[in-house]
Amino acid sequence: MAKVEQLFDSHVVEEERRVSLAVLSFQGHALNWWTALVLQKRKKGLPEIEYWFDLKEALHARHVPSYYKRELMDKLQRLQQRTMFVEEYRQKMELYILRVGIDEEEDLTIARFLSGLNYNIRDRVELLPYQNLNELVQMCIKVEQQLLRKPIRKDSSLSFSKSDFQKKDFSHVKETAHRHPAKGQDKGETSKRGSEIKCFKCLGRGHVASQCPTKRTIVLKGQDLYSSQEESSEESSSSSDSHSDKSSKDKHHSYPQEGSLLMIRRLLNNQPTLPLNDQRENIFHTRCDVLNNTCSLIIDSGSCCNCCSTRMVEKLNLTLLPHPKPYKLHWLNEDGDLEVKHQVLVKFSIGKYKDKVLCDVIPMEACHILLGRPWQFDRKTTHHGHTNEITLQHHSKTFVLHPLTPTQVASDQA
Repeated sequence: MAKVEQLFDSHVVEEERRVSLAVLSFQGHALNWWTALVLQKRKKGLPEIEYWFDLKEALHARHVPSYYKRELMDKLQRLQQRTMFVEEYRQKMELYILRVGIDEEEDLTIARFLSGLNYNIRDRVELLPYQNLNELVQMCIKVEQQLLRKPIRKDSSLSFSKSDFQKKDFSHVKETAHRHPAKGQDKGETSKRGSEIKCFKCLGRGHVASQCPTKRTIVLKGQDLYSSQEESSEESSSSSDSHSDKSSKDKHHSYPQEGSLLMIRRLLNNQPTLPLNDQRENIFHTRCDVLNNTCSLIIDSGSCCNCCSTRMVEKLNLTLLPHPKPYKLHWLNEDGDLEVKHQVLVKFSIGKYKDKVLCDVIPMEACHILLGRPWQFDRKTTHHGHTNEITLQHHSKTFVLHPLTPTQVASDQA
């Protein structure tokens, strides 16, 4: 509204023409509201809106709620600097005062400004002289810049907690008692007291349960009867091995498809300098089968869509589908943005894993199929960072996808 009035004043627009010029800029809902208002006034025989002041009152009554001023007053009273800079805090306070329409003295505004400042700035500024609000704000900005240049540092060498002191003191006393036994305590008394200690784990003497050399479990049977059972590490390891074997049998391991690729791609890539099976700097590359043709496939969580190469679509004569929401793709080329307006349903397989995915058709050279976040989200995939393998659930079965080695990736991209 203020911008429109500024334009009217700068072009010296007469009062009778301001309403008609402002209505010309109405669009969408605003235009529908204005049309309905004119028809309503004509039906009721009321005078039409001819002056700019009347139009502003109609817009205010339509879009500004009755509690708007009370909310602004409440926000102004509760305004605090907190994470804002000093200049942002001042601008926000002045905006609230302007919208509420408060006409107060400068001393009250200064007091309001100081009450909302952070304590580390206010405590320093209150000791400095200032004449008006502008000088106060400038000093606050200087103090704020000093605090940003000199962050508060805590000397860790001088900070000792009570618990640390107690632990150090206790360990010192314990170590002293261990090195220097009390007077009158000879070896005979020590061995005698040690023999009186009883282990509740193996029922032996001379040690406690936490230091028991024999790993034995006691099972109480009632009426002071018990039975002991040796804990065998071999049995536990064999049970864990059998459990892992059983879980591994339920998984279907899918390795990259063998065979020559569908076509040669123009892509520059560096030669691998890592060992053959090192996946530290390798994203997930694999090969899949599409209509009895071996194609390259990349799974990358950095892509926000599933994509396939234009060359693969033309080579295999796949059926194009119109994209429901065409968009422009910013690609690294000299032609500017590319419009993505087609999709294709690709059926592929990697070993026993067979699936179909809807991909956007784009002219990419990195691979034939790129599976991004949509596919990972739908299949609930899990990426293993060390082995670079991907585990997923499909048709109530667990599949483990194995990647290509860096050498195989380089040979495909050569």
